[in-house]
Amino acid sequence: MKDLHQLELELTKPSAALIADIKKIEGDIIFLGIGGKMGPSMGKLAVDAIKAAGISKRVIGVSRFSDEKAKAELEAYGLETIACDLLDDAQLQALPYAKNIIYLAGNKFGTTGKEGFTWAMNAYLPGRVAEKYKDSNIVAFSSGNVLPFVQVTSGGVSEETTPEPIGEYAQSCLGRERVFEYFAQKNHTPTLIYRLNYAVDFRYGVMMEIAKSVLNEKEIDLRTENVNVIWQGDANEIALRSLLHCEAPAKILNVTGPEILSIKWIAEQFAIIFNKTPKFIYESAGTALLNNASACHKLFGYPKVTVREIIDITATWLLQGGEEFGKATHFQERGGKF
Repeated sequence: MKDLHQLELELTKPSAALIADIKKIEGDIIFLGIGGKMGPSMGKLAVDAIKAAGISKRVIGVSRFSDEKAKAELEAYGLETIACDLLDDAQLQALPYAKNIIYLAGNKFGTTGKEGFTWAMNAYLPGRVAEKYKDSNIVAFSSGNVLPFVQVTSGGVSEETTPEPIGEYAQSCLGRERVFEYFAQKNHTPTLIYRLNYAVDFRYGVMMEIAKSVLNEKEIDLRTENVNVIWQGDANEIALRSLLHCEAPAKILNVTGPEILSIKWIAEQFAIIFNKTPKFIYESAGTALLNNASACHKLFGYPKVTVREIIDITATWLLQGGEEFGKATHFQERGGKF
């Protein structure tokens, strides 16, 4: 097995396609809400791509930064950081201008009981940001949760499918989309709504959760028996490259891997590696939240990291005691309660 640090370095290098595109992106890049699961790695990838391209560009990460260590780590890597409560309008308006905005801010976990805060973060704040950065390109992160559950034989839903969000989290995510759509049309702001479903990495995600269940001999719920995933590094590259594909009216883009995967099959692959017998409960409901990301693949090509590589990487990381984020994805949630 490879050293964990070496493995991570190999899988987080910017691709030739990203380096070529970063040269075409005019102006600086601001990440709003960089402190989440994907933000730090995406910001670092942007810095690496800019260096590899031999160009100069500011990369600014904005977050509350309740964790000073995370802030210092980003600064050491070459990002500028700004501590900011985005819901404080004075602080928001004081942020610098940049030609390119990647909007990562939002609230998911703990939605139940904090519905007001969730709607403020997910549907009110986008309007304030869209007005502040009306002259920028905006890539706004959204979620496949806005879409309906569909038959696992359907091939997933495309961007043309009418949203049917279940629960307040998903409803507020649709609110975020609609608000960005409104301001893209009103102000002619080039915007791309980035519907992600689901990113996986060494430290978190569907694959890690299934792997841990197999390794620890815990039961795996098969009611939601199918899922899409994409390696976080590939998702990060697509987000950065999407700055060249923002449009007004707003463009919607489903982002995930090409396969509709079986949870049972994934568990069985981990079982072979771990020499364990997976434990399953319940029967498949026959429906799931599934994206058809063929439009994304047409623009950017297929993800570089394959599903079988993801399984091997995740098993290696887990067996060697790699760190985890500890935040469950709740990909099996069918009632919209987060």
